Amino acid sequence: MKKISFALVGAASLALAACGGQGDDSLGENVQENYEAAADNLEAMADNTTGAEAATLENQADALEAEGERKEEAIDEADVNAANGAGAAAAVNAM
Repeated sequence: MKKISFALVGAASLALAACGGQGDDSLGENVQENYEAAADNLEAMADNTTGAEAATLENQADALEAEGERKEEAIDEADVNAANGAGAAAAVNAM
């Protein structure tokens, strides 16, 4: 689970760096897409396992998808200025 969390933080950081000041809609979408990609990876791992481990992976994937949607909405509602660089990163990390 620690590896997944580390990967998510890295992916979110990359999304922030790549947003290029296109506004909070792009920023929120990038964050949500990164969470979705991580959830897809968990679902693929679940497909290759059975029993309780598969169910746990599916539950983690669902939680990641929900968290990505929550962060996307929070970024949109906060009207984060993606061009602000470090300020945008701080706002996302605070969510």
